[in-house]
Amino acid sequence: MRSAPACIAALALLATAAASHAAAQSPRIVQPGAPGEPSREITAAEATDTSGVRHRAADVHFMQGMIGHHAQAVEMVALVATRTANEDLRRLALRIEVSQKDEMQMMRDWLTRRGEPLPDPHAHHMAHWQMPGMLTSEQMAQLAAARGAEFDRLFLAGMIQHHEGALTMVKELFATPGGGQEPDLFDFASDVEADQAMEIARMGAMLKEFGK
Repeated sequence: MRSAPACIAALALLATAAASHAAAQSPRIVQPGAPGEPSREITAAEATDTSGVRHRAADVHFMQGMIGHHAQAVEMVALVATRTANEDLRRLALRIEVSQKDEMQMMRDWLTRRGEPLPDPHAHHMAHWQMPGMLTSEQMAQLAAARGAEFDRLFLAGMIQHHEGALTMVKELFATPGGGQEPDLFDFASDVEADQAMEIARMGAMLKEFGK
């Protein structure tokens, strides 16, 4: 039977061997240096720490544009109350109105806290062609003139187009080098992508029902 000191020594050797094996198995993470500076090896904790990530010009452009994008959606849902009696559409419109107004305020706060300018509240009326999915003035006029089932179909088709444009904006943000990595913005853009994709599926199903 081994003595206590011998057991302790054996355990220490095992622990050292396990630590050495783990270190050998862990991949090396090398962070490139700034121009003129050498690269350096960093820990996994450092590699996953986002506290020092700062927003980029692409982030500001995304937030400013998305405020205008949301503003048109709010104008669209404002038409619902006087143009349809469809309760499912009314509930959908209320969900979109509440969520997009809340998100618009969040985006304004995000820009303000970072000292970035807020967009003109009416800029989206003139810039619908600059952002994916935005309805043209002609489409908005057609929607406003419609009633009943025609309105329902135009609204759903238009909002699907609008939401798909928002997904394109998120995709373009994440495709920009360094874009969308600031933690708050990353969470928001990811939520937009998930929520609007879900609403597109729901509206597509409703549109098929109206077509029967």
